[in-house]
Parts: sequence; structure tokens; C-alpha cells
Amino acid sequence: MQHEVLIVGLSHHTASVGVREAVAFADEQIDDVNRRLCGLEGVDEAAVVCTCNRVEVVGCTRASVGVSERIAEFLRGAQGGAAHDLVPHLYRYWGRDAVRHLFRVASSLDSMVVGEPQILGQLKQFYARAASVGATGAVLHRWFHKAFSVAKRVRTETGIAGRAVSVSSAAVELASTIFDRLEDKTAMLIGAGKMGELAARHLLGNGVGRMMVTNRTFDRAVELAREFHATPVPFEHFGKYLPMADIVIGSAAATSYVLTEPMIHDTLRERKGRPMFCIDLSVPRTFDPRINAIDNVYLYDIDDLGTVAEENRGERGREADKAEHIVAEEVESFWRWLGHLEAVPTIVALRDKMEAIRRGELQKTLNALKDLGPREREALESMTEAIVNKILHTPITRLKQQDKRTEAFYIDAARRLFDIEDADES
Repeated sequence: MQHEVLIVGLSHHTASVGVREAVAFADEQIDDVNRRLCGLEGVDEAAVVCTCNRVEVVGCTRASVGVSERIAEFLRGAQGGAAHDLVPHLYRYWGRDAVRHLFRVASSLDSMVVGEPQILGQLKQFYARAASVGATGAVLHRWFHKAFSVAKRVRTETGIAGRAVSVSSAAVELASTIFDRLEDKTAMLIGAGKMGELAARHLLGNGVGRMMVTNRTFDRAVELAREFHATPVPFEHFGKYLPMADIVIGSAAATSYVLTEPMIHDTLRERKGRPMFCIDLSVPRTFDPRINAIDNVYLYDIDDLGTVAEENRGERGREADKAEHIVAEEVESFWRWLGHLEAVPTIVALRDKMEAIRRGELQKTLNALKDLGPREREALESMTEAIVNKILHTPITRLKQQDKRTEAFYIDAARRLFDIEDADES
């Protein structure tokens, strides 16, 4: 029977977070889930992939009838039937479509944010978990590792991950263009708005050296500072700390400007003209726009950052097109390998049979020519090996070259012509 590859699952494209939560598996369940999947009728190999955005079963079967339905039912009932009706949310990919889907997932072409790097690491972990309990075999091993190499090729040959596509990540990108390095820089977060928090997290994640946090409610400043390993600053005194800040993030609700032109002039004098990067993420704005006219001060508001992110989305879109071409090439490469895999048992059996005939006939000849020396015996061995290899070269090449439409015919013909016992009967 031929190997078939399939993927059954749901993602942010097809299901809300509530549905995904009802299906998702906890970390401690993953090993048992992989074992149980392999216990389903017709499932030869399986690996569950479970992230915040997707729950998918990657599988291999040689009895395709009913397999995807059994996996779908498994997903529906695995969490005590918490997900009552999965049918509208599930997708089922077979063959090339399944191969393409896994390659696109690994390359982050199927992610909420195209180009994000986390999914590749997650895929590697889920594959390793499945392999560790014996749920994977030759097909999934090759399929996943091919997906990893495709993702690496996409990142190497395209700029898909090179540009920021969220407002908060755009802030970090701009900061990196203003300052040579962030490790020796200090940032100040003014206010506790969600956008400001995200920008602060991105800055810390990209290596900014120190962080200060101020808020009208000092307890909230202390809470955020603890989370960020930062220094809390009383709101009424934040102006005194401003000269230490290379990057200032505004995320406060206010009816008047929190950061004014005179404050920045005073701050720059103390900083001896060293540049400042100011990000106003508040609506309405809380940083005086006239600040941008001051030398060595770079002010961006949320619209500016949104424009940068949108431009980068367009750039990522163009790079994603390149990535799709790479995926298409690699799908065909894997498909050829999978096609050859079907012919492998026949090729091995054919070689074994020919080798047995060669050895048997050679031994008869050697028994009849008892006076032959070692050199002559070795020459006969080499000659008979060469004859068998030349005879087998064309049949084996033809078997390897067939696609899914014709390979079954050629495999069956080879077995009949050479009287090779069917693998299922051996």
C-alpha cells in the first residue's frame, strides 16, 4: 500500500480562540496524545502540533479511507467533548496540499504575523516529543526535517522576517536606526497603556539596557517595574529622571501634554545634546508635537509608526511571494522522495532476488572449476556483479522516475515480471 500524508486541524484562520482553547492540549498531555493517535485504526505515524494559534495532527497512513474522520473525532472528544461541533472549523489536507501546509507553517507564511520566528522552534519541539514516544517513522522524520530546512532556506533567501510589522516592533526598529546599539541605553515608559507596555517589552526583548516606569497611580508603576525588572519613578517627579532617558515612550491618558517643549530643552542641556528618541503612543497625543523641531530629538506618534509598519507589511508581502516559490519547489522535491519510497521495497526485493541468483550460479561455476586461483575467482565475482548491476539499472531507474499516477502500475509489473513475493505476504 502507498504511504499517504495528511494534516487534520484548525487554526486562527478557521476557529476563534474559544474553539481553539476547547481543543488545545496541555503540555503534560502531549506524549499520551501522540501515543493514542498512533493507536487509531489506519494511523501509522502521527505528531500533534499545539500552539496558541493552531491544533493540528500531522500524520501518515497506508489505509486512507476513514482516517481523517477518525482523527477529527479524536480531536472532538479528546478534551471530554468540550469542543462540541468542530466540523465547520476543521481543515483536512492530503498529499501535496498537506506537504505544502506544513512547509508554510514552518516558514511562518501561515502565521498571524508573517515572518515571526517562534513557530519553527515550536514545530521542532512538537516533532521531538512525537519522536521520543515512537509515534514517528521514516515519513514524518523526513517530512518534518524537510520543513525545517525549507524554513531555513526561506529566512536565508528572503527578507520575510527582516522588517517590523506591528506598531510596537516598528518603534524598536526606528530606535535601532537612531542608536548604534541599545544595550547601553535607558528607556522611560510614561503611563501604563497597552501599546506602551508592548513597546517596552519589545525594547527589553531587543536588549535595551535599563527601563524606568512612571504612572499617575504609583502602585501601577511599581507593578510594571517589577514585571520589567525596571525602576519605578513617581509621576510628579519624572522630569528629574528624564535626562537619564535615551528613549521615552508615552502611553498615558491625559487632557494636556505630559512632555512639553520647555521640558525637552532643559533635559537636553543636562544631556549635553545627546539624542533622544520619543514615541507618543497616546490618543490624544501627550507629547507636544513641536518637540520634533528640536535638534537631536526624534519624535514619532502612533500614525508615524503605523505608516512604518504598513510599509513593512507591503515589503513582507513581496518577500512572502518569493517564499511561496521556494515552498512550491520543495514540495515537489519531497513528493519525489515520497514517490520513491513506495518503490523501495520492490527495488530491494528485486536486488535481493538477482543477487541470490548471481551467487547461486557463480557458486556452481566455481565448484565446477576447482583449479581457479583467488585472482580468477575475484574476477568472476566482479564480472557477475557488473552484469547484474547493468541489467538492473534501467528497471530500477524507471521505478524511481514514476509519479503517483503510474508508479503502482510499474511496481506491480516489476513484481509480476520478476516473480517477486508481495511485501504484504512475506
